[in-house]
Amino acid sequence: MYTLWIANKNYSSWSLRPWILLKALNIPFNERVSYFEDGKNSHEKFKAFSPTGLVPCLMDGDITVWDSLAIVEYLAEDHAQVWPSDKMARAWARSAVAEMHSGFAALRQSCSMNCAIRTELNKILPELQRDIDRIDALWSEGLTKFGGEWLAGDKFTVVDAFYAPVVFRARAYGLKFSATSQKWIDRMLKHPAMVEWVEAAIKEPKIAH
Repeated sequence: MYTLWIANKNYSSWSLRPWILLKALNIPFNERVSYFEDGKNSHEKFKAFSPTGLVPCLMDGDITVWDSLAIVEYLAEDHAQVWPSDKMARAWARSAVAEMHSGFAALRQSCSMNCAIRTELNKILPELQRDIDRIDALWSEGLTKFGGEWLAGDKFTVVDAFYAPVVFRARAYGLKFSATSQKWIDRMLKHPAMVEWVEAAIKEPKIAH
């Protein structure tokens, strides 16, 4: 059985991505949590299980896979449902996942993931608004083009998992999205795996910032 190492559910957006994918697709795995610590660099601590000293990290017997994108690609080798079955939807999903993996720096910097807070930003800078607008357009495209309740069709896939942290950011900071995108956000927030993640997150020890 897979073992997935993650950090705090309240803060670790990268941990959320493979975790919710495994949960949503009912792929069995063992969860291992190593918490961030106040005022300390967790790199050396995490190197006990992760070659890079970062999370998430997946172990499958003697195989270790690090980086969230590498993890989901590894999972897809044995679980076809990770990606959409339709070729066009799959191509779109791969592009959207890659864009999330490498982009949206302003969103990450201005709206760090914190499942326990609800606040309003005093000001949305232009670079943040560009990220919000691009994500909104991307979500709307997938929901319209593939005609399902999820971003790439009628089934939850890796593209939904990769944008799951943005859902928590949208709620935490009151970010505004179109009606089409908001329906998907609301659907994601009701997903049992997302609910489970939040319930665990708010019980974790808090880190001083």
